[in-house]
Amino acid sequence: MKRVNGHEVIEQFEAWAPKRYAEDWDPVGLHIGELGRPVDRVLVSLDVDERVVDEAIERGAQLIIAHHPLFFRPLKRIWTDTPEGRIIAKCIEHRISVYAAHTNLDVAPGGVNDLLADRLQLVDRKPLQSSYGEALYKLVVFAPVEAAETVREALAKAGAGTIGAYEACSYEMTGTGRFTPTEEANPHIGSRGTPEAVEEVRIEVLVPELKKARVLKALLRAHPYEEPAFDVILLDQQTDEQGLGRIGRLEEPMTLRQFAQRTKEQLDVPAVRIVGSPEEVVQRVAVLGGSGSKYVHAAKRAGADVYVTGDMDFHTAQACEAMGLAVVDPGHHAEKVMIEGVAARMNEDARTNGYDVTFLESTTHTETFTFI
Repeated sequence: MKRVNGHEVIEQFEAWAPKRYAEDWDPVGLHIGELGRPVDRVLVSLDVDERVVDEAIERGAQLIIAHHPLFFRPLKRIWTDTPEGRIIAKCIEHRISVYAAHTNLDVAPGGVNDLLADRLQLVDRKPLQSSYGEALYKLVVFAPVEAAETVREALAKAGAGTIGAYEACSYEMTGTGRFTPTEEANPHIGSRGTPEAVEEVRIEVLVPELKKARVLKALLRAHPYEEPAFDVILLDQQTDEQGLGRIGRLEEPMTLRQFAQRTKEQLDVPAVRIVGSPEEVVQRVAVLGGSGSKYVHAAKRAGADVYVTGDMDFHTAQACEAMGLAVVDPGHHAEKVMIEGVAARMNEDARTNGYDVTFLESTTHTETFTFI
């Protein structure tokens, strides 16, 4: 097994839930500490408060991965007699780093919203609200026939030509390329000052934004021409499209009362609030972890009978009632499903990578509200 540092742990994590999936306002990433030190224990928590830091100290964790960011706003000063200041001081003293994965973990396939949907036993699900898509380009390059295979292989190896579950996808046609090398040229084919006609292959591949620079570098390295001719065309379509929330269905319809009871039991919460008649029948379900009030219209447009989200305010609940959208509110703390889910996923990935690191589930209870 390989000993790893914090950089390697977070690289593994961000292969699943990259920071680019996060909303613009969301301060995801490293909040306290550094990632260059060795890490053999990581504590996975919903929140970071002083009790969670104490747990990390007791269990020998060098890194905390939390869902809710410790800092939503920049700090102007650090006073160590304040709650936030004590957390910072204690983490620094015990060399514990804190990393936050918030809306990027909500969006990621298998992340918070999928974990919630799993608990609620939703099938045929998809994102509720589109939130991320990577720009997609078409690369068109012209190469002499004898070099076409080399160029195609180089492009595929650099990450071009992936369509869904298919790799090394390309399209080609042959034609005639014409050019005249100048006196300053060093032509691969032909002579300076002499017009040349060469049988060439037109190669077309799709290239995602994040791989564009690497693909173009590979193209220039593999192509035999001094000045290869190519076009990079931005397409309307996108790749790696992701979204907030999930919309799916129950395998069998049930009453809102029955579904609310399922939600309470499966999300392990002491109570839920509902909007709608307890006896109405529901089957199509939208779910969004955390505070999802601003996505009620997205849930309605998606055809949801019931919307599961936390922190529903009174006036939004009234609007849902008026539009005929039932609501089940299990509270914000229902997102604690991420503790078990993230620890399990990361432990499995660590075993696959041969990493000597263990991800621990936090047992600290951070629910603020008490139900009487």
